[in-house]
Amino acid sequence: MTSVQHCRKPVLLLALLSCTLFLVGGVNGLYPGFYSSSCPNAESIVQETLKTFLASDPTLNGPLTRVTYHDCFVRGCDASILLNSVDGNTAEKDAVGPNKNSLRGYEVYDGIKAALEDACPGVVSCADIIQLVARDIIVQDGGPYWDVPTGRRDGRVSIASEALANLVGPNSDYDTQKNSFADHGLGEKDLVVLTGAHTIGRARCVTIQNRLYNFSGSGQTDPSLDPTYAEQLKSQCPVGSSNSVPLDGTQFNFDSQYYQNVMVNKGLFHSDAAFLTQPYPKQIVEAESDQYNFFVDFPGAMVRMSSIGVLLGDNGEIRKNCAFVN
Repeated sequence: MTSVQHCRKPVLLLALLSCTLFLVGGVNGLYPGFYSSSCPNAESIVQETLKTFLASDPTLNGPLTRVTYHDCFVRGCDASILLNSVDGNTAEKDAVGPNKNSLRGYEVYDGIKAALEDACPGVVSCADIIQLVARDIIVQDGGPYWDVPTGRRDGRVSIASEALANLVGPNSDYDTQKNSFADHGLGEKDLVVLTGAHTIGRARCVTIQNRLYNFSGSGQTDPSLDPTYAEQLKSQCPVGSSNSVPLDGTQFNFDSQYYQNVMVNKGLFHSDAAFLTQPYPKQIVEAESDQYNFFVDFPGAMVRMSSIGVLLGDNGEIRKNCAFVN
């Protein structure tokens, strides 16, 4: 059960961050502090190693946060996204479309895992590292803190076709997104709240080419996109461009700007604009545009997603190297 305690809405956001306390109990057999005895410095090792990588390349904040979704929606939160392809099998990370040439930063997990193996060999799972990294990035970028339930074990299987079947894309309509989340035990509010992670990071121009230049095969721009914003994007993303653009204009700040953009038809993806096509998700977007609400709701949604299909006990393994099974 997960409970969230917070104080009354403060005048200043800083006050919110100082008075918000997330008390997370066991979720699907997971609980905060799982490594308190077996590897007491595990979370600090993750945090400090991550800081070193982000200092070298701050733009890893978005891709590393997205890994949580890309992992959990395929076989559950078992770090299958980190496994390399081998002869006879193409792994999830090499699935053309959702992952290959999109996700990056795998070297961060390798570096963190190596540091943890030096301190506590065979103890901390790659699946838990993924979740801790996402939390620490969000906090570093000014977002809310929460206690991450840990105790996941790592899977031994990773299949590219399963990523293609389970991950929704930037051109998805609302029902497609809603149904995908429902299939994984998450609700409509979880969908809209978790998509708020689009407040950090960048997107490749290829992901919006059709929206800008050939929406639904029309040869035109998506009419739901603000015209001024569309022209701005076209200047940054000419046809065939390999450039990238910020997801919401505040790529290093975890804030509610994403929702404010969506409300005025400046969501980058068609999947973002789709939230305005039905009353309930539109209502959620409006609520989450208040940063207080977003910061209260986001941790719980992350905890729920991070409990999907977890391996516990003797199931799975604790990988020595996140890219390979033992």
